[in-house]
Amino acid sequence: MSQASFATTSSATVPDPGIENATPQGDAAHPGLQEMIIEPVDGWAPVDFKELLRYRELLYFLVWRDVKVRYKQTVLGVAWAILVPLFSMAIFTVIFGNFAGLKDTLPEGLRNAYPVYVYAGLLPWLFFSNAVSLGGMSLVNQQQLLTKIYFPRLFVPTATVGGALVDMGLSAVIFSVLMASYGVVPSIQIALVPLMVVLTCVASLGVAYMLSALTVSYRDFRFVIPFMVQAWQFLSPVVYPASIVPERYQLLYAINPMVGPIEGIRAMVFGSAIPWGMIAVSTLSSLLLFGSGLMIFRRIEARFADIA
Repeated sequence: MSQASFATTSSATVPDPGIENATPQGDAAHPGLQEMIIEPVDGWAPVDFKELLRYRELLYFLVWRDVKVRYKQTVLGVAWAILVPLFSMAIFTVIFGNFAGLKDTLPEGLRNAYPVYVYAGLLPWLFFSNAVSLGGMSLVNQQQLLTKIYFPRLFVPTATVGGALVDMGLSAVIFSVLMASYGVVPSIQIALVPLMVVLTCVASLGVAYMLSALTVSYRDFRFVIPFMVQAWQFLSPVVYPASIVPERYQLLYAINPMVGPIEGIRAMVFGSAIPWGMIAVSTLSSLLLFGSGLMIFRRIEARFADIA
């Protein structure tokens, strides 16, 4: 059982998720303070969505703080959100597109626009990799906050994912400039791109919830996460088209939740056939990851203050 003291102006009980009994008790020596005893719930605890909605303004400030802290004391500031995908695109184009000849695997009309093709894959991938890398370490990096005050713990990895989404928005502006410079005219299907962004968010949140909770309990994941993200990139169609995978294995390949969004965004931008089959499989795996991540997070959450 853990205890926390709150300065309050009323005697109303504050409902909290994962709290079996939250009873305010008066302090005779300090009449302005109120002691609240917080007891964790045994077993699986459901998500209190009403409480998340009530604390929504806190989530906004946590996202804003995450963005500010990330680029604090840097010379170029948020320009890094633009430079990283540009440098990555240039390196991938030279190494994989020209030297390895991967651009020859694209349809003839897209070969000259290989940098745009790569950038279209980097947009969702960099969002996902940043969300997973930073989100997985978010709870460990917020130990002081976790052990001193109560707020919905889900907001910590969620805020990190929100910060990565801001970076993706900035990179998308450069993507439009890149498309114009290569003469790529977007098709009407580009209106569906936000659906792929939502799908990437669901997968990112699920993995971030899972890894952040597991990292608190098992610090080995601090070493697992960088390797996992690096391996995941090569297992995703960032620099190559999913069509190089034999057709009979493509739906199996789409169990990787990043296959559907990456291939979907490219098809919607370039106006080719949308791979709905792969998107459907990736959607199911993303939802499974999201549900599993939430369950694991809520299972371990009661012990965060003790083991963080």
